[in-house]
Amino acid sequence: MDDYNLDVQSGQMVAIVGPTGAGKTTVINMLERFYDVTGGSIRLWGKDTRDMTREELRSHFAMVLQDTWLFTGTIWDNLKYGREDATDEQILNAAKAAHVDSFVRQLPDGYKTVLNEEASNLSQGQRQLLTIARAFVADPEILILDEATSSVDTRTEMHIQHAMERLLKNRTSFVVAHRLSTIRDADNIIVMNHGSIVETGNHDALMAKNGFYADLYNSQFSGNVVL
Repeated sequence: MDDYNLDVQSGQMVAIVGPTGAGKTTVINMLERFYDVTGGSIRLWGKDTRDMTREELRSHFAMVLQDTWLFTGTIWDNLKYGREDATDEQILNAAKAAHVDSFVRQLPDGYKTVLNEEASNLSQGQRQLLTIARAFVADPEILILDEATSSVDTRTEMHIQHAMERLLKNRTSFVVAHRLSTIRDADNIIVMNHGSIVETGNHDALMAKNGFYADLYNSQFSGNVVL
């Protein structure tokens, strides 16, 4: 990504879109310093993120990824991992906001249900809702969201979308978008292809350009493109 500047204001949503392999994940990895930029800088509140410890930097972020990460332990422990000093009330409120409370209470052991290593005793959609609830518990300034909801039933998908909308409200966010219809309201859309940023702008401006984004958007609705 050469000669690219992006200024993100507090509370804005930035969507990152592009075909598979375009470099969307690379941008996310740089934000949290899974690896560092080799030229230029990424600044948080004006401070170069390389001058912060990774722990300090990541305390400002929460991530909800397509590949849900849960550990062996109870559902409650997995939720509390979002913020160790969270109160029981905060954890319960997060679980309710993310549509987790309703399905957990139907389990024989409720919040004491022990997840195995792959959390295969929960469905993919339930695992996704748990990671959203954990992000609610963390209450981050900045949210990184991979909004894919592949292979979940329609009802669960609606719960996930609803929970994500609540989580995004009044928060700075970077959303890796798979279905372009979900990010029409983004403040800024970064369009990537082959590791480069090819277009930026909001949905209306990009559609008016009739360029790469417009092609992606239109082809997605004719069922030809997978992001």
